[in-house]
Amino acid sequence: MKTYFLEQLISSPHTSSTDTVPVELASCVLTIGNFDGVHLGHQAMLAQVREIAHTQNLGAAVMIFEPQPREFFAPAKAPARLTNLAEKQALLAEYGVETLIVAGFDTEFRSLSAQAFADILAKRLNVKALVLGDDFRFGHDRTGDSQFLRGYGLDVTNLHTVTDSNTNNDNTDSDNVDTIDNDAARISSTRVRDLLLAGDLQAANRLLGRDYAITGGVVRGDQIGRTIDFPTANIDLQRIKPALHGIFAVDVVSLDDNGNVIANGLTTLASDGHTGVAGLRPHSLFGTANIGKRPSVDKGDDWRLEVHFPQLQADLYGLNLHVRFLHFLHGERRYDGIEALKAGIHQDVADLLEWREKQI
Repeated sequence: MKTYFLEQLISSPHTSSTDTVPVELASCVLTIGNFDGVHLGHQAMLAQVREIAHTQNLGAAVMIFEPQPREFFAPAKAPARLTNLAEKQALLAEYGVETLIVAGFDTEFRSLSAQAFADILAKRLNVKALVLGDDFRFGHDRTGDSQFLRGYGLDVTNLHTVTDSNTNNDNTDSDNVDTIDNDAARISSTRVRDLLLAGDLQAANRLLGRDYAITGGVVRGDQIGRTIDFPTANIDLQRIKPALHGIFAVDVVSLDDNGNVIANGLTTLASDGHTGVAGLRPHSLFGTANIGKRPSVDKGDDWRLEVHFPQLQADLYGLNLHVRFLHFLHGERRYDGIEALKAGIHQDVADLLEWREKQI
C-alpha cells in the first residue's frame, strides 16, 4: 500500500516549493472517513471498495484525517483513539487498500467548500467512484453529501446499517448496500470504545473482527518500576489518550521495520537465562500491562502503557512491540505509598499468571 499526504497530491506541478513533489494518482474508487479501529463496519466498506475497483479496473483508495476532526476542534474532549496513524496504515493494507490518502485536518482544510472538495476528488485525486456511509457530510459547515456528489457527476454507493436478520437481503441496488450490524445495534467506533473502557474485550473483539492490540516503540520512562523490582517497557502510545484503562494480561511480539513478527524477537534478547514467560501466540511473551494515568504516581494527564514481563531480563529500548490485550483484571487503583503499590503490583502479576495457566 502506498501512503500519500493530500498536500502532495494537490500541489501544483508549477509550485515553487522544493519540499513537495506533486503525484498523479491512477483512477480509483475512494472511501472517506476516520476509520478509527477499522472495525467490521469499516471492513464492509473496504470490501465494497475492492469489489467496485475489481469490476471497473480501478485502484482501491481510502482517505483519512489527521488529526481526526474532533481532535482538531476540541483535543481535550475528543474521543479516545482506537488506532493511531501507523496502526491504521497496517490494518488498511491488510484489508486490501492500495492507496491511503492522509488529509491534514486544519483550518484551511475545514474551510473548503463542498464544490472545492468535489473538485479535489475528481480533478486532483482522479476519483471515479465513491463508497460512503449514509450519513457522510463534507465541506464547510457540512453542506456536501452523497447527493451533491452524484449531482457533480461522481458514482456514489452508500452503505446502510441493517440487523443480522436481514444482512443477506438481496433487495439492494447499485447505490445502496447493506453493512454488517451485530445484535441489531450499529457497529461503530464509539461502541468499541465503550466496550474497551468497560473491560469487555470479548465483545469489543467481536465488533473489530480481531483481538484488540496497540503497537508502539519502547521509549524511556521515569523508571519507577525498576526501583520496586517490577521493571516495565514503556510503549509510545502516539495518541492523545487510549481507549482502555486498567490492568490487563497481554502477550507481546516484536515487529521488524515492515511490521512483520520477528521469530522469538524478545527471548533472543534475554540475558542470564531469564527468558520470560511464553505468551499465548507464537513468538510472544506474556506480560502484565498497566494502561492509564498511574494515580499512585501522581503524573496528572500523562497517559502511559507500561508492560512488565515476568522472569525476563532484557534491554527492549527501541523495539517496536505489538501488544495484544487478553484479559481485563481491574481498573487503575491509587495505593497509599510505595510499599502498598509494590504489594498491589505483586498481587496483580500473580493473579494474571494464574489466569494464564488456566488458558493453556
